[in-house]
Amino acid sequence: MRSTASIMHLDLDAFFASVEQRDKPSLRGKPVIVGGIGPRGVVATASYEARVHGVRSAMRTAEARARCPHAAFLGGRFDAYREASLLVMTRLREASPLVEPLSLDEAFVDLAAGPDFDPDAVEQVVADIRRDIADLTGGLTASVGVASSKLMAKIASEINKPNGVFIVAPGTEADVLGPMQATAIPGVGPATAEKLRRIGIATVEDLRSPSEDELVRLLGQSSGRSLFRLARADDERTVEPDRETKSVSVEDTFEQDISDRAQLEVIVDRMARSVSGRLRKNGLSGRTVTLKLRHHDFETHTRSSTLANPTDNARILGATARALLEAEDVTNGLRLLGVGVSGLADWVQEDLFASEDDDFEEDEAAEAAKAARPTRWYPGMDVHHAEHGDGWVWGSGLGQVTVRFETRHTPPGPVHTFQYDDPALGAGHTGTFAA
Repeated sequence: MRSTASIMHLDLDAFFASVEQRDKPSLRGKPVIVGGIGPRGVVATASYEARVHGVRSAMRTAEARARCPHAAFLGGRFDAYREASLLVMTRLREASPLVEPLSLDEAFVDLAAGPDFDPDAVEQVVADIRRDIADLTGGLTASVGVASSKLMAKIASEINKPNGVFIVAPGTEADVLGPMQATAIPGVGPATAEKLRRIGIATVEDLRSPSEDELVRLLGQSSGRSLFRLARADDERTVEPDRETKSVSVEDTFEQDISDRAQLEVIVDRMARSVSGRLRKNGLSGRTVTLKLRHHDFETHTRSSTLANPTDNARILGATARALLEAEDVTNGLRLLGVGVSGLADWVQEDLFASEDDDFEEDEAAEAAKAARPTRWYPGMDVHHAEHGDGWVWGSGLGQVTVRFETRHTPPGPVHTFQYDDPALGAGHTGTFAA
């Protein structure tokens, strides 16, 4: 650890849902759930108003509807989220050249690498960054932690969430961490916490009592040694800015272990689509598909399959990852799942027998389907009407689409219903979670 509190962890609060509430005035202060809205959908993000009802990310949408039936369930608008994220990351890079994005809404920043760093002015620097982010993004809030290490910065950002700041003074790391539940340390999930509870360990301070060898015997080599070190706030990791891409991957740690194979398959498909999108955006393809799994007992495995040729096709990536998942025993639950592609190349040559032909047929079928049916309208989708202006889809069905006409710059607006094929109504940006 360094001698100054100069590593910042910033986390935008309920990011997807907050963007929706920002852009839809009628939803401000109300429960909003963003994710897959179909029967096999999965929650991506829930607003804090929905979280009080037990809704969480990676939960099946059907369960979320049962827990919070009065929430607004929206398909999502990735363009809007990416635009807001870009504004935030650009502002962070003004503070320091060393910014390590973890996702669209989360990043580590090495403030000490910034211009004229003053350890006594960190509180003001953070206040300026948070104020600027709110101004730039139209009111989005961020929770921030600053400390002498990544571990403590990440933990600190959770202490006053949402929309809060916590700075861990150098030398107080162990004191701050000690009274917390052991689950505050990354890697201590429900299964590991239960093992610790059985030997009388509830807090991080308790976790410092066993020797390293005792923790290894209880939890295994990797977890035991890691927890022994982290319980003492010992973390020497540096902030790693963007580097040359050697692989593209997406992973998610679940708030509760998931053992439902159908739900896991939906998550794998969603991750495969995300990886495919990132590959295509960067003009890349890859041959090796990797599935990362962390089981209920924190044991982590990776399973890989190498394709005959590089690909960026979401369907192929998803099918390959699902086949890897099919061979795994998930009856005791997974707490983390990830899909990645490596062996990257800047060209694509699909398997002529399985990919190009299938893609051609799939494209023809998609075009035929589009010609035979009207535009699909999903909740949350941006729309524009020639007479009423800009709005978003409130609901649809039976050949009709209901629209609320409002934007982030207007008060809650009126609601009107139109026929699916109304020539005056047009779609705006499409989302990535509507399936």
